[in-house]
Amino acid sequence: MNSFGEKIRFSTFGESHGKALGCILDGVPAGLSIDELYIQSELDRRKPGKSEFETSRKEADKVEILSGVFEGVSTGTPIAMIIYNTNQKSKDYSNIKDVFRPGHADFTYFHKYGLRDYRGGGRSSARETAARVAAGGIAKLMLKELGVDIKSGISAVDGIEASEYDFSYAKNSLIYALDSKVEEAQKKAILKAKNEHDSVGGVTKVIITGTPIGLGQPLYYKLDGVLADAMMGINAVKAVEIGDGILSSSTHGSQNNDEITKDGFVTNHSGGILGGISNGDDIVLNVYFKPTPSIFKTQHTITTQNEEVDFSLKGRHDPCVAIRGSIVCEAMAALVIADMLILNMGSKMSGVVNYYK
Repeated sequence: MNSFGEKIRFSTFGESHGKALGCILDGVPAGLSIDELYIQSELDRRKPGKSEFETSRKEADKVEILSGVFEGVSTGTPIAMIIYNTNQKSKDYSNIKDVFRPGHADFTYFHKYGLRDYRGGGRSSARETAARVAAGGIAKLMLKELGVDIKSGISAVDGIEASEYDFSYAKNSLIYALDSKVEEAQKKAILKAKNEHDSVGGVTKVIITGTPIGLGQPLYYKLDGVLADAMMGINAVKAVEIGDGILSSSTHGSQNNDEITKDGFVTNHSGGILGGISNGDDIVLNVYFKPTPSIFKTQHTITTQNEEVDFSLKGRHDPCVAIRGSIVCEAMAALVIADMLILNMGSKMSGVVNYYK
């Protein structure tokens, strides 16, 4: 599937080395002010080539709105956006035309479809996530009008973990680091792996504030389930935690339960979600990215003819995909919350009556 969402649904198109990529976002209510400069600023946060900690591929990632917006306002019809690729170097991939790269989707795409676009991974490339960030930019504009805010940052790189989380600091960090005390060590780990023609993994922390109580559709469209689905759909993500996540499996109920007062919850081990429904507290996610599989060490693999070979990769790749991936996490979270807000409008008869009367 190339689509995501229920009431607010988006579909993406395009490949890493194709002419362009983009998205169609359907279900956005009419009358939303569309700030194109803001949407572009979101893409600028994700775009490649900004520092030595990212791929050297330089793309302007200039987004163009094709439909669904008139005089700066959404019309209620599908919003189509396109981003042209301008810096492909497809020849870098000629040596892997018939070779499966370890850790990549080459092997599975080939066996599923009988062919694959080997140029940078084609459709399976993280290049596609630029379209998600464009769609997420519009979702964020919706959420701003409702007082919902989404922020993210890098909490760990190569096992070097933050002990504090400063999201304001992360905004100005070249690697979106949450903890200034470990930022330099994290940077050194990335550059060390890069210089050794290797890569490292990382963890993104996402915080969603201002959500009302009641988002989520039990039992089979739970908020935490859909958020996890959205995050796991991002390239290189291998695990997602809500709240305390794995830690909660090693604690007692007396430790894990969030006691309640008239002013709200005392703690937030649940990550803002109970029974698949938002409880009004901050929604907290930890998203785990594996090391970028595109590395420049000689590796052993097989060809499409099932012959064993050794090969060395060429091209331009992120030494730590989690860095730019954090912006994609924000975008996907925004799309989920916006969708859930529209879904929740009809959960009570009073809401339906108030709307129509």
